[in-house]
Amino acid sequence: MVSKRKLSKVDASGESCKTDLPSRCSKSRISDTEKASAHGGVENEGVFEELLRTSGIILKVGEGQNEIAVDQMAFQKKLHLALEKHPTYPSVVKQFISGLESHIKDRNQFKNCLLPCTPVRTEGSRTLVHSYCESLIKLLLGIKILQPAVITLLLEKIPEFFFDIVGTFGTNFPRLIVNQFKWLDRLLDSQDLVKKLMQMVNVSPVPIQHDIIISLPEILEDSQQSEVARELSCLLKQGRRLTVPILDALSRLDLDAGLLAEVRQSAMTIVPSVKLEDLPVVVKFILHNVKAADAVEVISDLRKSLDLSSCVLPLQILGSQKKLKSQVQASSSMSQVTTSQNCVKLLFDVIKLAVRFQKDVSEAWIKAIENTTSVSDHKVLDLIVLLLIHSTNTKNRKQTEKVLRSKIQLGCMPEQLMQNAFQNHSMVIKDFFPSILALAQMFLHSAHPAIVSFGSCMYKQAFAAFDSYCQQEVVTALVTHVCSGNETELDISLDVLTDLVMLHTSLLMRYATFVKTILDSTQKLNPCQIRKLFYILSTLAFSQRQEGNYIQDDMHMVIRKWLSSTVPNHKQMGIIGAVTMIGSVALKRNEGDGSSLERPELNSERDGQLSTLLELVGFCCEQTPEVLALYYDELASLIEKQKGNLDLQLLDEFGRSLVEDFPSDFVVDLNPTVDGSFLFPVKSLYNLDEDESQGAIAINLLPLVSQSELGRVTDGMSNQSKRVVSPMCLSPCFRLLRLYTGEQNGGSLEEIDALLGCPLYLTDLEVEGKLDSLSKQEREFLCSLLFYALNWFREVINAFCQQQDAEMKGKVLTRLENITELQTVLGKCLAATPGYVPPPATFDSEVLEAVPSINAGGPVRKRNGRKKKTDGSKAGSADRSQADDSSEGNQPDTELSELEKTAAEREAGNPLAQLQSYRRYFRELDLEVFTILHCGLLTKSVLDTEMHTEAREVVQLGPAELCFLLDDLCWKLEHVLTPGSTRRVPFPKERGYKDIGFSHLCQRSPKEVAMCVVKLLKPLCNHMENMHNYFQAVVMQNRGVEDDPGTNIQEHQLMSSCYQQLLLTFRSLFAWNGFSQHENTDLLRSALQVLADRLKPGETEFLLLEELISESFQYLLNFQQSVPSFHCAFILTQLLIAVAEKPMAGWKKEKMASLAKQFLCQSWVKPGGDREKGSQFNSALHTLLCVYLEHTDNILKAIEEISSVGVPELINSAKDGCSSTYPTLSRQTFPVFFRVMMAQLESSVKSIPAGKPSDSSEVQLEKLLRWNIAVRNFHILVNLVKVFDSRPVLSICLKYGRLFVEAFLKLAMPLLDYSFKKHRDDVQSLLKTLQLSTRQLHHMCGHSKIHQDIGLTNHVPLLKKSLEQFVYRVKAMLAFNHCQEAFWVGILKNRDLQGEEILSQASGERDSGEEDSAESPAEVLLRRGRCRPL
Repeated sequence: MVSKRKLSKVDASGESCKTDLPSRCSKSRISDTEKASAHGGVENEGVFEELLRTSGIILKVGEGQNEIAVDQMAFQKKLHLALEKHPTYPSVVKQFISGLESHIKDRNQFKNCLLPCTPVRTEGSRTLVHSYCESLIKLLLGIKILQPAVITLLLEKIPEFFFDIVGTFGTNFPRLIVNQFKWLDRLLDSQDLVKKLMQMVNVSPVPIQHDIIISLPEILEDSQQSEVARELSCLLKQGRRLTVPILDALSRLDLDAGLLAEVRQSAMTIVPSVKLEDLPVVVKFILHNVKAADAVEVISDLRKSLDLSSCVLPLQILGSQKKLKSQVQASSSMSQVTTSQNCVKLLFDVIKLAVRFQKDVSEAWIKAIENTTSVSDHKVLDLIVLLLIHSTNTKNRKQTEKVLRSKIQLGCMPEQLMQNAFQNHSMVIKDFFPSILALAQMFLHSAHPAIVSFGSCMYKQAFAAFDSYCQQEVVTALVTHVCSGNETELDISLDVLTDLVMLHTSLLMRYATFVKTILDSTQKLNPCQIRKLFYILSTLAFSQRQEGNYIQDDMHMVIRKWLSSTVPNHKQMGIIGAVTMIGSVALKRNEGDGSSLERPELNSERDGQLSTLLELVGFCCEQTPEVLALYYDELASLIEKQKGNLDLQLLDEFGRSLVEDFPSDFVVDLNPTVDGSFLFPVKSLYNLDEDESQGAIAINLLPLVSQSELGRVTDGMSNQSKRVVSPMCLSPCFRLLRLYTGEQNGGSLEEIDALLGCPLYLTDLEVEGKLDSLSKQEREFLCSLLFYALNWFREVINAFCQQQDAEMKGKVLTRLENITELQTVLGKCLAATPGYVPPPATFDSEVLEAVPSINAGGPVRKRNGRKKKTDGSKAGSADRSQADDSSEGNQPDTELSELEKTAAEREAGNPLAQLQSYRRYFRELDLEVFTILHCGLLTKSVLDTEMHTEAREVVQLGPAELCFLLDDLCWKLEHVLTPGSTRRVPFPKERGYKDIGFSHLCQRSPKEVAMCVVKLLKPLCNHMENMHNYFQAVVMQNRGVEDDPGTNIQEHQLMSSCYQQLLLTFRSLFAWNGFSQHENTDLLRSALQVLADRLKPGETEFLLLEELISESFQYLLNFQQSVPSFHCAFILTQLLIAVAEKPMAGWKKEKMASLAKQFLCQSWVKPGGDREKGSQFNSALHTLLCVYLEHTDNILKAIEEISSVGVPELINSAKDGCSSTYPTLSRQTFPVFFRVMMAQLESSVKSIPAGKPSDSSEVQLEKLLRWNIAVRNFHILVNLVKVFDSRPVLSICLKYGRLFVEAFLKLAMPLLDYSFKKHRDDVQSLLKTLQLSTRQLHHMCGHSKIHQDIGLTNHVPLLKKSLEQFVYRVKAMLAFNHCQEAFWVGILKNRDLQGEEILSQASGERDSGEEDSAESPAEVLLRRGRCRPL
């Protein structure tokens, strides 16, 4: 019934249309007009309105939406029928479109036509109309006969809105128009529509272009997608304004692989220059469409193009705007920063989504970072992405940690990179805080110094950049490390807390309760760590008056408990804690904003606590010399560290009483005779003020030592109330005296300058030939006396080294000579006194009474034993190389310090070598002492009794004194300046031992030490040039003299030692990893400028850093002709690498290879005529050979030259002979050469790219040629085992032979697969050469089994597996090229190294023979004639 009723209505309306058509302008019937106006419809009804009304749509005017009374499909069907059956069809269509055009001239009516229609709902009646209806225009577009005209009409309407400004709530007509074309059921001519839309894009304003492009994927048919994608890709290249809509559209199109790669490449090209706000969209497109096959390549290109430095620019703008007064500018800068940070956040959100949901992306990104080798190519982006992957993708966590550790070790991820990441992108990184914390904790467990340092830096940056929750977590983690008991973790965690308390005192104060809990775990801390802990707590306790009171109370309580303890270790900790606390109280304070430094008035309670503490410390120290000496040293270190910042009044209160004891305890009037009976007669020695007869003083040393050593048992127990005076306190008390005096008098030491030249009460030191007649007690007494005297002189030099008076400078140099003389005497005494334990000189070691004892032979005997081992290297190559093979790595064991290694070699010529093991029993020299290196010739006046100049004595720094200073400087630099390429330490040193002798040095940062050395570079260059000239003269003098060169051996060794120490000093400085940090660039520049200035005086001020590096490199290269020993040559090479690595240019690389080859081709002979040899020589040779092969242009050619020229010369030489081309190649050093050549050969073939199907014939031929040379070299090296068959050589060959075969399978076999057809003969020749080598490797496996050598047989299973894989892989290659018949397998017999069959297996029973042959790997045989051409 309903449908019939509707049809009748349609017919009626059709009749009315017929009557009204002739007069379109005539008025409608009154009833219809009233009805329409009642519904808010149009008043004058034409064909358009009439047909719509009769079809079911009522047009509205004003704000109301058009209404639809029927279903959408029914409306379209009715209207279509009405138009087709109309008498004037097809002209009625034009009339209808004209009516539509007239209707939409009014913008409100046009808007209604573009917006969805509203269904008509009458009360009490059901409607069949869906709740959502399309717009009138979209319904008309669905009618076939109307679609072309409506499309044309709509497209013509778009230009009307080109210049409209759409407000927040305005109507965007172009967007509404374009939306009408989306998701149409059928397009009659989609090609034409898309063409017109693309034309519209070319002429439209950007907003309209944006809307059209965004809508294209919903408009296009499948067949059009590729064509439109190409057009959009071209648009992408033309401009940057449409990047976002184009990529958004492209991501929703179904593109073929080729087009996708092309579009992705277009997107990749715009990454560097795209707007920051568009960057996330571009990156999302690239990552979203990445495929597994090309993921690594795409990600590598993307990470190269992405540059986060552009995102940092707004931050710099903000920094400059802060200086401006305009708030408008400042606020605009702030909004710019916020926008920048939000865009970066969006960028990493995009990467995060890709990493989380696309497995290939995370693995490819890790691989891309891993494949980046150059240090300069690493970016902040790499670090953030690794943190992101670690945080997001648990499956890749281990891989991420491995890559990060590797990059840090190689120096590719410097701490500066991390600082930039935290400072500029903290909003992004904060999301990864759990991963940052976990990584930092893991890094602190590492044994590699660079990784530990990186972990500590992560803690510091996280604390500074993040919120309070993160800060609390950081402090908790650090406290956990401190309480863990691990020495390295403990030290580095306390260092981090020290840095935090210095930089962020008020922030750390919030978490002081956590830090204070460390006091419960102090039993695990050594004295140096106690000092750090109490510095942290004292700074927190006294930085803010009220908040720190509870910390002060806890510290007082702990210190009192320790000081009252009878355990020496606790008493020692109590003194260190008390002095550190006193230092914080005695600091001058900043009050308010005033610039004057004044100490606030201490309240009576704090005064009382401090005085009680001082009394308790004084009481505890009276009876124990070691504890009193520690108290002196701690107070002296406090004054030195806080120089100029201590309150002089308070310093006077606790310091005066201590220093006043020095004259009465240790100084006496100089008398010709001394009363008392002693083991040795007292004699006044080393008096520099002999002209001053009146009021002369002397240091009462021998009587005090006699009293201390001999009267220890008798008097020690009876005089409990009397204060003990011990020579042990002499040097510490004098150090406190001179620092206290200097602080009170503005650095002047005039009050105590008499102590510089005053004599010591010693005894006659002419001990040559007398030592054997002395008793053990007398010899030990004499040794102690010499130790005390030496320590006194060292402290005197510490005190007066910076005085500017020429007379005093001369006396300091004389004291330096006295030290070298005394050390010579001491060396003789120690050699005659085995088992002697010297008196302590450093008092902050862990346990005072448990000084490590020395074996019966003493350190000298220990060194002699090591020297014997070195000399024993004359034995057979197997014995000598046993140790060389113990380390399976590419590098030999070089963990001992350079100075420890060279002790044996320097022992004969340098008395210092005999005292190396006693270093901890000498007082530490301050860094200021090395200003003596500036001294040239000094004239010291000798006065007569009437104070007139009697004579002038010339004093200068001699070789022995120079060697003494340089030796100490090298030890200091090695301890404090961590090199950039430090290898991990396999076993930590003895707990608490590593810092003994470096207490004062550890008070300074590495940067401060480096600055001191940079200031010394000029005199060091002078000294090194003097050494160069000396050895050049020696070479000239000895030229042509073969039998007995006229060289003083002892002098030569002393000068050689000085040269070596100078080179070590330079290397320690320039290899310091701190130079990789941005803040130290100026310091590096200053250091390089000194060197460059030696070549171009006055021309280096404005040179670029790279030019300074080149000039410095050239300057150091000039020393190559004068190096006196192979070890000096080795250090010079390392020094040049350290300088050139910042960065390494092509010509420098060539120079390095040439230099290393020159040293390898040089004959190194000692002054006595013997050739250099030993473990140290082998270690240096290993490194130099690696340097040569790594820096040479053609590594394969270099290996071939050594193996085919040098080795045959060695084989043909005498038993103890060497190669004439390479004199460093002897039978003793052959294992070193063999190891390096095998390792470098295996490493070099890995750099040959794997074969690809796309490679051209020329590329294939080039790769084949390289593999041909490599395989030939491998064959030569493997066959050398027949001549040099020692166990280490066999082990090396088995290990690297397997690695070479594996590399061949992975990289060369794909190349052979694709090049076999074109280069069949070359491939066959290559395989046959390799087959000869694999056969020899098989013989080595048999040899290892026969000799039952476990070390060798461990290599056999993996090697046999690789050899079998090689057989089947060749078979697969031939099958791939349809040549299976060219392949057959033979069974290899077990043979020994010389190729003889192993009879024990050949003559066995048949069953066992079959079993053996089954275990033997097959041999590949190729038949040339059976390979048919393809």
